[in-house]
Amino acid sequence: MTDYVRHGLRVEPTRDELSRQRFVSEIRRHILGDLANGMRAAYRNKVEPALVREKGREPEDGVEVHRAMRGERAYRFYSAMRVNCQKLVWRSVIPTVERHLEDLNRKVAGMNANGGGQGGSVTLDPELETPPYVANHDVHMMPGCYHTEYGEDDAAAGALYDNGTAVFSMGLFGSARDDIGASIARFIALKFPELRPRRILDMGCSIGSNTVPWARTFPDAEVHAVDVAAPLLRYAHARAEVLGARVHYRQMDATQCDFDGEPGFDIVWSSMFLHELPPKKVHAVFREAHRLLRPGGLMLHMELPPNCRTVPYESFYFDWDSYYNQEPYYKAFRDMRPVECCTAAGFGESKFVEFIVPSLARNGEEELQAYVSRDDITVDENTGRLVPSIRWYCFGAWK
Repeated sequence: MTDYVRHGLRVEPTRDELSRQRFVSEIRRHILGDLANGMRAAYRNKVEPALVREKGREPEDGVEVHRAMRGERAYRFYSAMRVNCQKLVWRSVIPTVERHLEDLNRKVAGMNANGGGQGGSVTLDPELETPPYVANHDVHMMPGCYHTEYGEDDAAAGALYDNGTAVFSMGLFGSARDDIGASIARFIALKFPELRPRRILDMGCSIGSNTVPWARTFPDAEVHAVDVAAPLLRYAHARAEVLGARVHYRQMDATQCDFDGEPGFDIVWSSMFLHELPPKKVHAVFREAHRLLRPGGLMLHMELPPNCRTVPYESFYFDWDSYYNQEPYYKAFRDMRPVECCTAAGFGESKFVEFIVPSLARNGEEELQAYVSRDDITVDENTGRLVPSIRWYCFGAWK
């Protein structure tokens, strides 16, 4: 069952709109379930044997699988359905957001100006230039991307992202679409009980879905979050306030943060952010995280598992978004080796860490606790894929 936006910034859909959103979510579930399984079966039963006969060996990587699958009907049908469904995700919620936008913007602006009682803040920088890798295409096919503003104090992109993600995630991200942050923050708290962070930074926070769980897990910490998109940050701060979390949002480029003169951070975190950046910017983020961390602090990034951790078919499956979902740097990032990214930024190789974390919302506290004591980093069919028993992959390093 899809979990729709239920917090204080909810925009109420009509009965027809809600039916449309449920339909799109269920079609998406069918695509990522039945059609994806049919595509895998076509590969195993037909494409892979033909490829082995032709090459005299197993496929070497996802690119080779992709090349072999392009003419396969199951793949073409899956791709056509998934592309169109991705567009329908946004189309299903735009009428609802547009109808309520004037009232929503007024409410968000009031909370950002007067506070919502939690002590958080939002600081915007009108002089900050939107990077071209955000400005030049609609990431995830989201109309207007994250940065577009349609009026003064506009929060439309934040509302579109929040409501669209509710349809997109099919209930697998938890009731507040915060399962990535909630699961990993809880995992870190259990695995490193001696860690008592005083300051936490979320890089590329969007609307703060996976920022708020860190504030809840470590209530004594001062939590900061940065993003380049003003409409997302306006919405993010108001959202955090109505959810009862104290977070300080700032409009900054994560490759060059302005925290000069302030104490360092004990945790620098991101979720599903790095793969949206050109490779040079990825390295810049790692260097910036190293600079901002206190000695003994932890850098941690949640992403899909890298290609060095996946078999060729899974690499092909994960890299689909790079070709067809307006995420042009997706594959380039997944081709990078996480440990090399960390060491190039100044982290010691022995300080590198990576974890598989069960979804708290889907798998429960007991399974998450079981994984805390495990050192095995096995990427299986549940890792990073939107399936009921989903598990998250994350990596980083201690400074």
